[in-house]
Amino acid sequence: MTIAGIRPDIAAAQPPLPNRFNEVTPGWLTVRGEFRDRMEGGTNIAYSPGLDDVYWLNRFRFDVNVQPTPFFNVLVQAQDARVAAKDVGSTTAPFRNPFDLRQAYADVGNTRDGALTLRVGRQEMFFGEQRLVGHLTWVNAARSFDGVRATYKAGGFRIDAFATSVVRILDGEFDKSGNGNRFVGAYGSATNWIAKATVEPYVFWRRDQAQKGERGDTGNLSAATIGTRWIGKLPASVDYGVEIAVQAGSLASDSVNSWAGHWVAGHTIGGSWKIRIAEEYNFASGDSHSGDGRRGTFDQLYPTGHDKLGLADQVGWKNIRDLRSIVEFTPHNSWPVTASVHSWWLADAHDALYNAAGAAIARVPDGSAGSRVGDEIDVQLMHALTPQVQLAAGIAHVFPARFLDAVTPGAHYTYPFVMVTYVFLAAR
Repeated sequence: MTIAGIRPDIAAAQPPLPNRFNEVTPGWLTVRGEFRDRMEGGTNIAYSPGLDDVYWLNRFRFDVNVQPTPFFNVLVQAQDARVAAKDVGSTTAPFRNPFDLRQAYADVGNTRDGALTLRVGRQEMFFGEQRLVGHLTWVNAARSFDGVRATYKAGGFRIDAFATSVVRILDGEFDKSGNGNRFVGAYGSATNWIAKATVEPYVFWRRDQAQKGERGDTGNLSAATIGTRWIGKLPASVDYGVEIAVQAGSLASDSVNSWAGHWVAGHTIGGSWKIRIAEEYNFASGDSHSGDGRRGTFDQLYPTGHDKLGLADQVGWKNIRDLRSIVEFTPHNSWPVTASVHSWWLADAHDALYNAAGAAIARVPDGSAGSRVGDEIDVQLMHALTPQVQLAAGIAHVFPARFLDAVTPGAHYTYPFVMVTYVFLAAR
């Protein structure tokens, strides 16, 4: 028996009508809809016994992409992000950003078939592992920039040059950039310099105004970040990665001199479980004296900081030494699992501990609390239930050590999450 002339086995195999919407639109028009819902929370928040919370984050995105020719493209992305049942801490950005314009840009050129593309408007930016510049899409109200970006490709080399300003998430009004903020730079990528390796040199310059100096004066921030990321593969299924960045400039009357590094080496065992083990070390310099006019704390700029130094996002790439052990495996087809152990020390005991957003959590200026921060154990998994529905879940547990015991009540902190993402209008 058939239904409307379609065999039952074929009808059953077809995805829902919304996910076939782009099959009936003109070739120059593509739409995409996404809904993401995440439950998260924590026990002993801020390492305070009994301070617990569980809340819901939901985010809706709708994209319209118009490409009348291969060398001209326009994308508009609307976003609505909300939080429910959150009782502890802020409920504004980055948790909440009611209906707003997250991206709206035009592309002239085509890096897939041509050498040069110019992108103008509100856009995402992300480079490398996003340790310094990323879209931060993990959070509900993810990051974007207003500005212009040019991309050039030739052979095995690519360079992106940009002049932008970060968009500020404003509660109750249209999100805006500017206000003295400038972020410009260039990011290169070469796959033909070293065999089985990619080398990514970069330079960024950040400017901001009305910043407070260490000695109480107010002035502008003007600082450059120069660095290189180098990733590759070696024989015997070994992979490696290195990233080094140095910063210099000024903030009000202060001088800026800082640096950071990331090193990782891994080995893939293979087999049915596809096991990979890795060791990772992260460093970011700190400041030894809060009033001498010399800033040694590394500025992590605009990263996607989630899960870089711990799934619970209690630690950022500032004034930190982080040792991480990683095991990745797939015990069941399409169910990849990642388990990590982090151990943290302050790079300078006189400076603060900073979270993944770059905010200072606590500081003991005389260094008497020591540098040992604590440890974290993480486990997380992902699985595509269908081509349109993806499930992710994880849990992190933080064991405070001497520094956290001294500046907080010292209770163990646990962070769980469960997240479902549904693409209800699938792009081609």
